[in-house]
Amino acid sequence: MKLFDEIPRERPATPMLDSFDHPAALRAMNTAQLAQLADELRAYLLYSVGVSGGHFGAGLGVVELSVALHHVFNTPQDRLVWDVGHQAYPHKVLTGRRDAMLSIRQHGGLAAFPRRAESAYDTFGVGHSSTSISAALGMALAARAQGENRRVCAIIGDGALSAGMAFEALAHAGHVDANLLVVLNDNEMSISENVGGMATYLARVLSSKPYLKMREEGKKVLSHLPGALELARRTEEHMKGMVSPATLFEEMGFHYVGPIDGHDLDSLTQALTHLSELDGPQFLHIKTVKGKGFLPAEADQIGYHAITKLEKPEDAKPAPLAKSAADKKPPAKKKYCNVFGDWLCDMAAEDSRLMGITPAMREGSDLVRFSQQYPERYFDVAIAEQHAVTLAAGMACENMKPVVAIYSTFLQRGYDQLIHDVAVQALDVTFAIDRAGLVGEDGPTHHGSMDLSFLRCVPGMVIFAPADEAECRAMLSAAYHHPGPAAVRYPRGTGPGAEIPENLEPIPIGQAEIRRSVQGGEDTRIALLAFGSLNGPAADVAERLNTTHINMRSIKPLDRDAVLHAADEHELLVTLEENVIAGGAGSAVNELLAAEGVQIEVLNLGLPDAFVEHGTPAELLRDCELDAAGIERAIRARLP
Repeated sequence: MKLFDEIPRERPATPMLDSFDHPAALRAMNTAQLAQLADELRAYLLYSVGVSGGHFGAGLGVVELSVALHHVFNTPQDRLVWDVGHQAYPHKVLTGRRDAMLSIRQHGGLAAFPRRAESAYDTFGVGHSSTSISAALGMALAARAQGENRRVCAIIGDGALSAGMAFEALAHAGHVDANLLVVLNDNEMSISENVGGMATYLARVLSSKPYLKMREEGKKVLSHLPGALELARRTEEHMKGMVSPATLFEEMGFHYVGPIDGHDLDSLTQALTHLSELDGPQFLHIKTVKGKGFLPAEADQIGYHAITKLEKPEDAKPAPLAKSAADKKPPAKKKYCNVFGDWLCDMAAEDSRLMGITPAMREGSDLVRFSQQYPERYFDVAIAEQHAVTLAAGMACENMKPVVAIYSTFLQRGYDQLIHDVAVQALDVTFAIDRAGLVGEDGPTHHGSMDLSFLRCVPGMVIFAPADEAECRAMLSAAYHHPGPAAVRYPRGTGPGAEIPENLEPIPIGQAEIRRSVQGGEDTRIALLAFGSLNGPAADVAERLNTTHINMRSIKPLDRDAVLHAADEHELLVTLEENVIAGGAGSAVNELLAAEGVQIEVLNLGLPDAFVEHGTPAELLRDCELDAAGIERAIRARLP
């Protein structure tokens, strides 16, 4: 295997990779050719991600697996279902999208994850983890029902295997005896010991035809001897259990093979070939290294999970001249997640009852410092959002103060628990909802487009949306002190740069802030009611059109007096939110006005009734007509 210590800035020579556009050519290659192809694929992957930015380490870790899968299976007739999608970059390169990889995650370019509309080789659209086995099982059962001889393979990472959904699918697959292969990509986590000679040897034996034939013939012979079959089964089980975690998966109805070296193409192709010829549920456990082949990524697997694109030499800015202390730039603006991370540590110092919970998003939600300062009060539950929410509910039952740090898109997975286990019981749980609104390049599976809609209908919920960093801190305190379920939803990235107080003073619940007030005159007929992140463009539009601008702050409860006063003083109310219009904050305003019998023209502006594609947040807001120019156009179009 060729190793790299830096990302190529020029396109590497990849003659074998360039010689085909579809995986059929891989099936005629020998092991040496496959090894050369893997080296070229890794080099090209390094180059392409350097150009485009994007997920990095996971793809490098499955280069050999991707090559082996397309070599053994007759794709797309045979189905490969990738879990999450971070690991699917090599798959995209091998399936006719090599040159288009330079556009991945960019506006109008390739999607960051497998997507059915993009390629016939992308058999299932993904983005959230732990869905692959369920989807692949559905495909396998459909093939059986239709009498089609099609193989189906799910490729799941060990992190994704921590979710209960994956185990539900495994249990069902064993029950229905489906022709399904599950490949566990175990990239140096704690499922088993590192690969050794004995484990690799055993895996080859367990997947070989002689062993399988002997196993079946032995069963037939021993079946005539009382107790012998059970003794043989137990002996085999305990021998496997000494060197691999076979017992768990075999008890669920799978024939387990592994662990084997996921970077050894010869072992991979042998095992996959044998397993592809078997009926029933099969489980192949491979050991890989995240970032394999790129030495910096192997050394820092978290830091190289994803990277930003490299700056081109011609775009590099000259080194700045030395400046005096007075001329130095102010400190960089904090991201909203950093505001939350600081608040969590500060509040934990004030209240020993605070407990921090995250479903595998310690770095993303900025819980690193909290996990170090308060390890006994920090709980990373892995990719298990449902468990995270009900865990918090259990803590709240015992007078603790749990704070669940979760992305908006992933809170969708714990919605039943939020309603049934938290809200119905009016439990004191605070939800810090990160990545609300349009998150950018990861696209529709990761946008936080619907949290206002699905939270607002839950009885007893309090919901905040900050306009800036200072409000975010104050709202977190307000949500924390509220004796019931409360949520603060904030966007990805930085805010406008407001000065953040050091105190923990809460913001009043249900109290709006008038940021610009205009009274009298023909040009003052409009009031902008802005929620959260859209207060920025709202301020610009208010200046251009000379309108009132109200920062609503709270979605539930609404500031009733502020809404009714605005309706009384203006002819048109314009609601602005970075959430779908259906059921969102604008709908709350409409409902309040209807309940009060107030008749006034209202323009609701928000995300469209469609799944928004990927691109930078600025590009997407422009496309959705939610930048200042788009908002102004929409208002002018409504005016007589």
